[in-house]
Amino acid sequence: MTTDISVLQKLIDESDNIVFFGGAGVSVESGLADFRSEDGIYNQKYDYPAEEMLSHHFFYTHTDYFYTFHKDKMINLQAQPNAAHKKLAMLEKAGKLKAVITQNIDGLHQMAGSKNVLELHGTVNRNLCMRCKKCYDAAYVKNSDGIPLCSCGGILKPDVVLYGESLDETVIARALYYIKHADMLIVGGTSLTVYPAAGMIDNYQGEKLVLINKTPTLRDHLANYAFYGKIGEIFSQITVR
Repeated sequence: MTTDISVLQKLIDESDNIVFFGGAGVSVESGLADFRSEDGIYNQKYDYPAEEMLSHHFFYTHTDYFYTFHKDKMINLQAQPNAAHKKLAMLEKAGKLKAVITQNIDGLHQMAGSKNVLELHGTVNRNLCMRCKKCYDAAYVKNSDGIPLCSCGGILKPDVVLYGESLDETVIARALYYIKHADMLIVGGTSLTVYPAAGMIDNYQGEKLVLINKTPTLRDHLANYAFYGKIGEIFSQITVR
């Protein structure tokens, strides 16, 4: 294992089929909370555990409270892409990075300019009417009073994967394809504890599995290289060429 950025630079320079697999830690430097750290969403005090409030069952049985939490903690209209988002977009534009696979729902990769983004858990930027399927953006939901409603009167549901719901099989298949064929897999900003998403990296068949995280994970022993620190600060030191 190493923390020498020149090693990461050399790996990127020698690769032309890079895939990035990221989690909540990628967006922390954009001002968004992660989930499992000391100050994370799962450790904040509400009337119900966060895991319960983010469940399919809770959405339908406590829709008003679901949206109180969702608008407060899951939508941040002021968040902007950080150095990690921007550098990944640059790597894609240069033809070196083929896909971003993200567990995040904030849409910051697209805002930074990434085109091929596979959102395993959906996005807060799509909210569908359960009656007519009309789509609304995150700002509409954030600025609504109480439960956001469609112009037809139907209740909106965020296009995110809640607990108790299945991941999109088409998105999974595409993600597995990119991971399997990558010559370099960079895994960043994730504790690798959320399944089935975390298990997807086991499909990587190369010898350049790179982990970038603030702290060690339980799966570091599987990596060929590990870098510890803020992912935005690490990526800001990388030159795209």
